[in-house]
Amino acid sequence: MKIIYIIQTLLLTLIISCNMKQEVDLIVTDAKVYTVDNEFSVEESFAVKDGKFIQVGTSEEILSKYKSDQVIELNGKFVYPGFIDAHSHFYGYCMTLLQADLRGTKSFDEILDIIKTHDEKYKSDWVVGRSWDQNDWEKKEFPTKEKLDELFPEKPVYLTRVDGHAAIVNAKALELAGITSKTLIAGGKIYLQNGEPTGVLIDNAMELVRKLIPDTENETAIKAIKQGEQNCFAVGLTSLCDAGLSKKEVLLLDSLQKSEKLKMRVYAMLSPNKENINHFVKKGIYKTDYLNVRSIKLFADGALGSRGASLIEPYSDDPENMGLIIETNEFYHEICKLAIENNYQVNTHAIGDSANRLMLDIYAKYLKGSNDKRWRIEHAQVIHPDDVNKFGEFDIVPSIQATHCTSDMYWADERLGDRIENAYIYKVLLEQNGWLPNGTDFPVEKIDPRLTFYASVARKDVEGYPENGFQKENGLMREETLKSMTIWAAKAAFEENEKGSIEIGKFADFIVLENDIMEIEENEIPLVNVMNTYSAGNKVK
Repeated sequence: MKIIYIIQTLLLTLIISCNMKQEVDLIVTDAKVYTVDNEFSVEESFAVKDGKFIQVGTSEEILSKYKSDQVIELNGKFVYPGFIDAHSHFYGYCMTLLQADLRGTKSFDEILDIIKTHDEKYKSDWVVGRSWDQNDWEKKEFPTKEKLDELFPEKPVYLTRVDGHAAIVNAKALELAGITSKTLIAGGKIYLQNGEPTGVLIDNAMELVRKLIPDTENETAIKAIKQGEQNCFAVGLTSLCDAGLSKKEVLLLDSLQKSEKLKMRVYAMLSPNKENINHFVKKGIYKTDYLNVRSIKLFADGALGSRGASLIEPYSDDPENMGLIIETNEFYHEICKLAIENNYQVNTHAIGDSANRLMLDIYAKYLKGSNDKRWRIEHAQVIHPDDVNKFGEFDIVPSIQATHCTSDMYWADERLGDRIENAYIYKVLLEQNGWLPNGTDFPVEKIDPRLTFYASVARKDVEGYPENGFQKENGLMREETLKSMTIWAAKAAFEENEKGSIEIGKFADFIVLENDIMEIEENEIPLVNVMNTYSAGNKVK
């Protein structure tokens, strides 16, 4: 009888204990959880309710306090905060899914075959493609339009270079845009040969043709956006910054998020046009759980690969060229003043040392020393040694994209000569403020954050070249890299209190990896399997 009484008492105690546990939506146990909190602590379990983390600790602690219909035991697998891409072109990437994919082509003739097949399949009014790079060809020179004219004599063709700062178009596109040998465009360049346009357009000259391409129909655009989102979830992205959006694009993303058709969190940088300024900037910050509109995107110069980046001294491989400044100084000052008045962030694309110096000095006039405005220099690729300290002096944020380093390393020294030592100096830039955000700039690069992590740490391409890493003294440590892709990326968007780490009260955005990117061999990092991706505690991959 006594034994029966003890058993009954134990069962009653267990029932009462279970009933006292708090019901939650999700429990994850038996994992190695990199919280990326202030102590960079590692835990093994957490509980999620209403889309947010409500407790983080040991499996024993969580299971003794909480119960759920969904308990995931990970058997020692590895959990990280969802990756945040601090600089991408998400909307633009989604639209490229509808275009001819020219990435990795080895010749212009290969491009011709691709666009011919693409046109036969889709039969649209324009032939549009993206991501060619003449640096990958045997003949590393810009193409000319003659073969495009033969293939498409009556249909306009617009093919964007991988960096988005150059395009090759055919005669029909030039005709529709009214471009001749006499056409001049500030902040852009029209290449000529024997006094006639070759079809190559640089920076602002591209817009003369691009603005003529019909907008994608809404239904088609939505399908592309949803596909793009799934591609991002598949590689562990749960949040991103979209660098340069129109009012129409922002409102479409907002409507999809509000109708729960889009779960990707977006930090939107606005293109600096009157429509955006009147609808958003002058009305203040616009914020939801999934969309944050509080920044303006500027372009100071072009790109190094297309020789549009603005340099203090001429290009080493093009002595007559110092690159381009896209807008007037007055325009940059006007936007910076507007941003200060409306508490908006300014984020400026600056590649060359001249462009970086220009924007650092303009920023300094409005920031006036130490501040928490978090104005950003996007890319910050080539910095003159005299200008590096300005990042720290004025709390200017260098926003880097590590794969630019490993994509450019094959030819960047040809453009820069000895100035290559002042390029891709991520460690030096990190030391300025003690933190920096990291991204991809996709679709300029691939969307995969595993490649960002690898390039930051190893400074090599996926083939393991170069053996000792490219200027590896300016690589980042693994902990620094993980922070740059999570909590620091969130901080760059003023969102560090709601995401970027696995902590109580933050959105339950996290990923599960099969292997530990903090411990495995460098060359294994790009191959790590993303097992699952969760947004607000819901499995999205």
